[in-house]
Amino acid sequence: MSDNNQFEPVIVGFTCNWCSYRAADAAGMARIKYSPNVRLIRLMCSGRIDPQFVLKALSEGADGVLITGCHPGDCHYVEQNYKTLRRYALLKRTLRQMGLEDNRVRLVWASAAEGRILAEEIDKFVSDVRALGPLNWIKMATTTYVDPAPASA
Repeated sequence: MSDNNQFEPVIVGFTCNWCSYRAADAAGMARIKYSPNVRLIRLMCSGRIDPQFVLKALSEGADGVLITGCHPGDCHYVEQNYKTLRRYALLKRTLRQMGLEDNRVRLVWASAAEGRILAEEIDKFVSDVRALGPLNWIKMATTTYVDPAPASA
């Protein structure tokens, strides 16, 4: 929390090595500022992002997860970002069924030349998650269930 008690979200960002990670690097080299709330994790391809990575990030304290990769049709591994798109749709449906807000997980396409666009998308995502408030999955996971009517002995 900041001095004015405004919630500051923790965002985990999974980035494609060839495009979106390089876009983040280009933004930094051009001194384009974006929110420091995001922790970027570089993977070789967005197609390597297992939905379990997203669930683990959320269960261990992230308030949101950003998935970024090459634009569809521009993947260095041919069609892996289409796989990412399919997994993302399934992940969003699963998270909705678990009661999670849609805006906590986002997919963004950004080429290596789109540092400014990626920085803007990061800032938008952080703002959206800030408006949602803390996720508190850790607190929810540690809350124990108490049966209101225990079986008689």
